[in-house]
Amino acid sequence: QVQLVESGGGLVQVGGSLRLSCAASGRTFSNINVGWFRQAPGKEREFVAAINWSGRSTYYADSVKGRFTISRDNANNMVYLQMSSLKPEDTAVYYCAAPMTYFLGRKTSDYNYWGQGTQVTVSS
Repeated sequence: QVQLVESGGGLVQVGGSLRLSCAASGRTFSNINVGWFRQAPGKEREFVAAINWSGRSTYYADSVKGRFTISRDNANNMVYLQMSSLKPEDTAVYYCAAPMTYFLGRKTSDYNYWGQGTQVTVSS
């Protein structure tokens, strides 16, 4: 089992920055991959970014590439999503997630454990 808790969401103006945090507990954190997803009102949950267990491999959705950075601190069981140059279309509930396997996927079905989400609102 893996428990995930997101934090760091809030209201920010267009062009601003936020850093989301995902605190993990349960399984040995340094062995698990982690992904970030988001869901806007009326839309399906979509992939944002993912990082492998060591932090050496990262993947991003095209919509956030160059603006968002995913990172991890295995010593403190944390994963971060640094978001900059935020746009109104980034407004969503952001979730971190972890798979049961070592596969680092981009689909919600690739992940088994989910946090409760944190709201990010970008105002224009």
